Amino acid sequence: MQPLQNIVFSDAHQKWRETAREIAKEHLLPNAAKHDKEASYNEAAFDAAAEAGMLGIWIPTAYGGSEDGITGLALAVEEFSKADPAFGVAFAVNALGSIPLIVGGTEEQKVKYLPRVARGDAACAFALSEKFAGSDAGGLSVRAEKNNGKWTICGEKKWTTNGSRADIISCFAVTDPESRSRRISAFIIEKDDPGFEIKKVEPSMGIRSVPVCETAYNNVSLSEDRLLGGKPGLGFKHSMMTLDLARPGVAAQAVGTAAGALEYATTYATRRRQFGQPISGFQMIQAILADMGMQTEAARWLVYLCAAMADSGAKNVTKIAAMSKCFATDTAVKVATDAVQVFGGYGFMEDYPIAKFYRDAKILQIYEGTNQVQRLVVARNLIKEAAEFDYLTDFIPVESQSTFGGDYEIANTATTNS
Repeated sequence: MQPLQNIVFSDAHQKWRETAREIAKEHLLPNAAKHDKEASYNEAAFDAAAEAGMLGIWIPTAYGGSEDGITGLALAVEEFSKADPAFGVAFAVNALGSIPLIVGGTEEQKVKYLPRVARGDAACAFALSEKFAGSDAGGLSVRAEKNNGKWTICGEKKWTTNGSRADIISCFAVTDPESRSRRISAFIIEKDDPGFEIKKVEPSMGIRSVPVCETAYNNVSLSEDRLLGGKPGLGFKHSMMTLDLARPGVAAQAVGTAAGALEYATTYATRRRQFGQPISGFQMIQAILADMGMQTEAARWLVYLCAAMADSGAKNVTKIAAMSKCFATDTAVKVATDAVQVFGGYGFMEDYPIAKFYRDAKILQIYEGTNQVQRLVVARNLIKEAAEFDYLTDFIPVESQSTFGGDYEIANTATTNS
């Protein structure tokens, strides 16, 4: 079982939080509804984030970033999501798409691509999910075959968030169908590669200002230097390492979404009058607001703990990453739902921003691993850790002791809607 990690916010972390807050006030709050209705990308907010150096928060200094880690990313994403949950996604997906390069790329690949990402010159996406392979990351069907020193990729990916906006896509394909452990490899796709196609931009319930796409790979031919890490068969490992580091970003989106919904609901409750007084004076409304506040704060500090553990280099952050993603995103949906209830009939109308928070929150429970799968990951890790509790065996009936110390395989599968 992992020891608790100190949560420390550096001056740089605080700077990123403040910078994100300023960008949110200038570019997100006034324009979130417009971009949602138009299903248009908030280019002004992205450009402001890039100019401020925010696309390099999670990237090592050796490649042009500030190396302020997952904690810096989480703080920035939380502030963005508080103003516009969709832009929190649009920003964080650049980390999801570039982390494979950080954890698995060759030195040449890192030097070539990461400085572009850090400058904001290249947006990123992560193409793992397929029509018939969501949470089952091992069930991919997109193939990559090597002939005459080149790799050819064929097939389709589903739910590629930021797909039509991305310049660089981390794409996962089957290179050895007969292998169980080294079946999948990762490739670096550039948007202008011949044969790469955006087949469809999905009409979605929420996060409408972020393009979620169906992408096609029609005999995309790649040189050997596009194989992530320079060796085939490492794709599943790279995807799982990436998700462990990216899930705190999803969880931070959820915390920001919950915090924004709470702020709107609290403000509305002090202004909406019924029976001669603000509804914030009614105990039932106070109870709803109190629950919303407690749940949001609990989620926030679980996310910060997860980010601190990821930045510390802890060997296994899988359990805490799954916990934070699951708990925070469940919280976002619950808090957004309660916020709609506080708004009453107005909450159901698109004229008020809370309806958008409600719509945007739902996807958080689904992408980067459904919350049902996250619960399996958490439970299996807890069961594995039970072997460490040998001091309790004297208090367990003999017939039950055989279950302790068993060999449990942790299947950290969980991808959907990458």
